[in-house]
Amino acid sequence: MKRFLLVFFVFGLAGALFAQVQLPEHRFASGNWSLVGNRLYQNDVRAPLAKVNIRAPQNGPMLYEFNARYESGAEDGHGGFGLHIFADSAYDSASWGSGKSYLLWLNYDEKPLTRDIPQGLSAQIYRSYTNSRMELVESVDLNQYAQYLTAENLTSSVPFKIWVNGNTGEVRVYDPTDSALADYYYFYVDKGDIPLQGNWVALRTNGIKLSFALGLL
Repeated sequence: MKRFLLVFFVFGLAGALFAQVQLPEHRFASGNWSLVGNRLYQNDVRAPLAKVNIRAPQNGPMLYEFNARYESGAEDGHGGFGLHIFADSAYDSASWGSGKSYLLWLNYDEKPLTRDIPQGLSAQIYRSYTNSRMELVESVDLNQYAQYLTAENLTSSVPFKIWVNGNTGEVRVYDPTDSALADYYYFYVDKGDIPLQGNWVALRTNGIKLSFALGLL
């Protein structure tokens, strides 16, 4: 399979985690979250570290399936969304990291603070050590896809698929534009973290309002 970088932001974002119809045990840690019917809303466009912790035992091969809808935000030129996977603990307040975990992050920033983050549309992979310490593993420029940031695309809800083998450390993020789900971007976590194990997933936003569909589409 070719290395294909999944463009979360272009075609719609986020989450029915683990294909469950109802949200499992969860903790609204920061931001302004609400659950309306089968949709989870993050309503605070200014929240820089909005986060909900979701209990989900993880080991071995794991499949994360989700979709979401952009509601508003990023008018100031900055907004992002991310998912911590295989988190070993949950901190029920605002935090940068999420225990020991890996963060898959989609970012839009017209004025990034560091050279490690490309201006405009990009994606990052972070390794989280604690609630306050993370390191950047990889950063990829996605501005070739910026032409697709239209109102129609941003308000669409499209399902996504992430597969992680906790035994080998391989992470596959599938291309949502490929109906056969044959193309994906892949990377391997640090060998020292294998086997991956965790009891939590942390869903988070930065400077953006999103609503998340719960359950398979």
